[in-house]
Amino acid sequence: MLPDIRDTGLAEALSERYLAYALSTIMSRSLPDVRDGLKPVHRRLLFAMRQLRLSPDDAFKKSARVVGDVMGKFHPHGDSAIYDAMVRLAQDFAVRYPLVDGQGNFGNIDGDNAAAMRYTEARMTEVAEQLLRGIDEDAVDFRQTYDGEGSEPLVLPAAFPNLLANGSQGIAVGMATNIPPHNAEELCDALLHLIKHPDARIETLVDMIPGPDFPTGGILVEDRASVIESYRTGRGSFRLRARYEVEKLKNGTYQIIITEIPYQVQKSRLIERMAELMQARKLALLGDILDESAADVRIVLEPKSRNVDPAVLMESLYKFTELETKFSLNLNVLDADQTPRVMSLPETLRAFLDHRHEVLIRRSRFRLGKIEDRLEVLAGYLIAFLNIDEVIRIIREEDHPKEEMIRRFELTERQAEAILNMRLRSLRKLEEIELRKEFEELTAEKQEIETLLEDEVLRWKTVSGEISEIRRIFGKRTELGRRRTEIGAVPTDIEVPMEAMVEREPITVICSDKDWIRAVKGHIADDAELKFKEGDEGKFLVRAETTDRILIFASDGRFFTVTADKLPRGRGHGEPLRLLIDLDNDEAIVEILPYRKGQRLLLASSDGRGFIVNSDDLLAQKKAGKQVLNPATGAKAQICLPVDGELIAIVGTNRKLLVFETAEVPEMARGKGVILQRYKDGKLGDVTFLKAEEGLSWEQTGGRTRTETDLTTWRGKRAGAGKMPPNGFPRPARFT
Repeated sequence: MLPDIRDTGLAEALSERYLAYALSTIMSRSLPDVRDGLKPVHRRLLFAMRQLRLSPDDAFKKSARVVGDVMGKFHPHGDSAIYDAMVRLAQDFAVRYPLVDGQGNFGNIDGDNAAAMRYTEARMTEVAEQLLRGIDEDAVDFRQTYDGEGSEPLVLPAAFPNLLANGSQGIAVGMATNIPPHNAEELCDALLHLIKHPDARIETLVDMIPGPDFPTGGILVEDRASVIESYRTGRGSFRLRARYEVEKLKNGTYQIIITEIPYQVQKSRLIERMAELMQARKLALLGDILDESAADVRIVLEPKSRNVDPAVLMESLYKFTELETKFSLNLNVLDADQTPRVMSLPETLRAFLDHRHEVLIRRSRFRLGKIEDRLEVLAGYLIAFLNIDEVIRIIREEDHPKEEMIRRFELTERQAEAILNMRLRSLRKLEEIELRKEFEELTAEKQEIETLLEDEVLRWKTVSGEISEIRRIFGKRTELGRRRTEIGAVPTDIEVPMEAMVEREPITVICSDKDWIRAVKGHIADDAELKFKEGDEGKFLVRAETTDRILIFASDGRFFTVTADKLPRGRGHGEPLRLLIDLDNDEAIVEILPYRKGQRLLLASSDGRGFIVNSDDLLAQKKAGKQVLNPATGAKAQICLPVDGELIAIVGTNRKLLVFETAEVPEMARGKGVILQRYKDGKLGDVTFLKAEEGLSWEQTGGRTRTETDLTTWRGKRAGAGKMPPNGFPRPARFT
């Protein structure tokens, strides 16, 4: 028979196949069901283990046996994918309430892989049994397996709130899910409250479920308002920190012990990262790291010195390492109709309750059917006991005893068949008493079930009882159920000094005339012999420390910020400054100086305009710098001078000198500035600060210094033209 062939456009065919693949990924691989919190592979694993009779009380079996059954009967994928899923269900550091009890090497928190499946053994945990409870009682629907040779459940009865208790992660096509684990007792409390108050406020539920409960512990430091909003929308994040203790040692020293690390953080990778930061001198407060972990996590942190504040040290580690992480919340699940959508916390809890209510109804109807079948048989037995002699006679003498008993005692065919199959020992008097007792008990149970099915209030009371039992079994008083993640307060901002990132040491920043920059260790003298490239010479020599931020002022009025530890080190010529900052080739460097908090600087352009600025307003966050001074067309930024005196002396290229009070210059954050000195046929030459009692000094030819204390001639108001300086003033006009 020829296959069905039809003409289809390429775009349509690709679209159909892509959508089919996307749907398969979403439905059958990546997203959990809101009712049992399981993906198909996990559900098939547990169902296969039940068929293998791997209950918590039974003996372990090889993991390879389980994986083989799952792959052969239910899950036609690679054995490694199935085994990896099984391993994760057994890891107590990956799953809050493990579903698989593993024996052998199932990996560790360092990130080491589990042993091969032929070496490990497994069985179900009590939690897994709770998920499967009632599965043989028509509690859920089944479907055919991929090969049509068997059947598998579409969803598990799930007496345990597994979705939120264990969480889930997955990436589908065009969507993903990320659900953190929670504490089972807290979930049960919220479920019980929701049964009594279906319209409960999200704030009330968060009082009962204050946040996730991760298997590796840690401290949750997320703001309550943020937690409420995350649970309200189904999207958000939770900030998690490692737990630590401070151990006092002799001589006033101490060490910090990390006892719990954030969820899904590999301990070995964490320590490796911290060591890398130490080598890069990013954690100068940290002296050493030791891993003394055995069964429990114990990471020892030794400070650089005993004077280091433990809170400051930990704050620097939180900032730069995975000792602080954020776990994203994306409550994207398949609802009861197998539709993927993002649910809120109340919707998720309600979906679980609706599922448990449906399971109760189905199990009750199943039990009712079994009782009715048994009562039918028992009624036949009792008729036989009341007419035992006649029954014996019919069996001995009649050719068709079954039909005769049906006619004679008005029995059903099942009743007659049961009487004929009855053993002779069942005819004793005691057996009749037991049958009557069983009949009465089943009749009473039947009435209870019928009442249950007719009364919704009673059904919800029964569901509450089941949830209360789960709460008792997995409550906080048990080792498995105790809360592991502490709900902590939102941390106060602790300013981490630069010393915490970089080792503090003196350096000298050297920049040449052609803008090659480097930093050498120590504070060198002004007359120190320095080497530059051929045709180049020194221009700036700035003494600073490795923890300083270096301010660079360019002729276009922009300020750039470079951390001193980022400057090239060594005895070479350094590297071009323009590799560190985005400066145009036609612009020059005006000044280089270390940042000092709150320092006041005078900025001026070549046209004689300027203003005073606070150094705090000069810090640039980007490589492109920060525009502070806006020179007029044709003008360039020329002066950047620390404010140091009550008077300003300014001289133009026209050799006009003007002295006025510093207070006349306004303080601004940015702009063109005000006129400092007015020029008719010149521009700004130089600026300096001075004190009235000290006068104005300048160096004359021959190395002599002249000081002019009487400045009355040149005193004036800002924006004046000034007057010619005294005889002997330098040419060109400069103060230094």
